[in-house]
Amino acid sequence: MRMAAFLRPLVYLGLAGLAACANSPAGKATAPAAEAAAAPAPTPIKIGIALGGGAAKGFAHIGVIKMLEANGLAPSVVAGTSAGSVVGALYASGMNAFELQEKAVALDEGRIRDLQLSSGGLVQGRKLEDYVNAQVHGKPLEQLAKPFVAVATRLEDGERTVFARGNTGQAVRASSSIPGVFQPVAIGKFHFVDGGIVSPVPVDAARQLGADVVIAVDISNKARGKSPEHMLGALNQSIAIMGQKLGQAELARADVVIRPQVLDIGPVDFNQRASAIMEGEKAALAAMPQIRARITQLQAERAQTTRVAQQKILEAQHQDCLDKRSRLHKLAGLAGLDDSCALP
Repeated sequence: MRMAAFLRPLVYLGLAGLAACANSPAGKATAPAAEAAAAPAPTPIKIGIALGGGAAKGFAHIGVIKMLEANGLAPSVVAGTSAGSVVGALYASGMNAFELQEKAVALDEGRIRDLQLSSGGLVQGRKLEDYVNAQVHGKPLEQLAKPFVAVATRLEDGERTVFARGNTGQAVRASSSIPGVFQPVAIGKFHFVDGGIVSPVPVDAARQLGADVVIAVDISNKARGKSPEHMLGALNQSIAIMGQKLGQAELARADVVIRPQVLDIGPVDFNQRASAIMEGEKAALAAMPQIRARITQLQAERAQTTRVAQQKILEAQHQDCLDKRSRLHKLAGLAGLDDSCALP
């Protein structure tokens, strides 16, 4: 208080001098910026969906996508394994959920199944490849409307392979090639089989596409103490068992896991497609509160990060203003007569 009282007369004299030389650059105080530089606005939450394998159970994915779209939560990025890669490719091409359902209802199994006796498998898979390419209008993976990847297993060494570029139908065929049923797919110098062996539900692939919130759809078989009734069921369950441990670890990295009740639908029960779609809808609706809660949490975290960044910008501007003041303005500040650098 004594210091301020002592300085006040000096400051008044100094400010009077400043008025006399107002046009002199040396006499001006450096005012802070009129508006604080804005911190980057929080980026929108990007939803990714990871569609797992499960043969005919894959129709449930359509029901899940229907409910997400109906609630304004359409995924921005898509990753698929096996049956999930088929639905995922068509969805990523630009179809909405109702168009997917129309395709599913009209699908003739003969359009995607080409039997051929071979040591590698009974189904060649060329028809599936051609069907998918026809539906996506021949566009390669990198040109689809939404970012999409198909996950397969490299037969030579068991490596997980994520296809993000190139022939869409071929990638889906590779991802869907159940060992012993489909012939392995030759791409380059390697051969590829069903992605469910290494990544039953491709959560990590969806995250790598930039998803902030990953919704995983798990339709895989679970061992339930009884033997499958036919060869394809046995092979399907064997793949599920092989990938079970890996799948559990990967599913734990999802934000939300949706499990449609489709365990009673067999791998070739295409006649139950309507039931599978309905089960997907029901499971997605049940998970909606959890999905919204996760999105809200992430939005709050981002808003807090933005507020902290904005505060740091303001503090830096304030300090810069203080450092650039003339001596007289500094004296005025000490006397409480200059608030040009005050924080808003």
